[in-house]
Amino acid sequence: MTKSKLDAIDLQILDHLQRDGRMSNVDLARAVGISAPPCLRRMRGLEEAGYIRGYHAEVDGAALGFEVTVFALVGLASQAEADLVAFEERVRSWPLVRECWMLNGEIDFILKVVARDLAEFQAFLTRDLTPAPNVASVKTSFTIRNGKHAPGVPFDLAARPHRR
Repeated sequence: MTKSKLDAIDLQILDHLQRDGRMSNVDLARAVGISAPPCLRRMRGLEEAGYIRGYHAEVDGAALGFEVTVFALVGLASQAEADLVAFEERVRSWPLVRECWMLNGEIDFILKVVARDLAEFQAFLTRDLTPAPNVASVKTSFTIRNGKHAPGVPFDLAARPHRR
């Protein structure tokens, strides 16, 4: 399956699985209006083509004691490609960092950091992040609450033509 050959049924399969990754193949087939064997073939094709990268449980961090979420805006001293890659590799070794995005503009990276408490975050900040090689600046913003959490993509827009 090539990335340019998605039809309406493929988009429906992706939409349903994005909302409920534990949906059985029989239920998925029924939801998109095809029989189970071709639904399974399509799903496997979507996996092989890289449209589906994995299946994950959405875990409630606060219920597990992770009460602090912080966004850290990181500026690097050098933006040479080797330095950017080295920073990303270092970030992957830090368990408290859950997301790392490279940005365009004044800030080089934004990190989403989840910690059990302020002391754990402060230890990460002073032990790992600020003294890391090539880190020139770090600005942090503590979250108050999350007003929207919608992982994935908006499939209601995927079926519509894109205007530029």
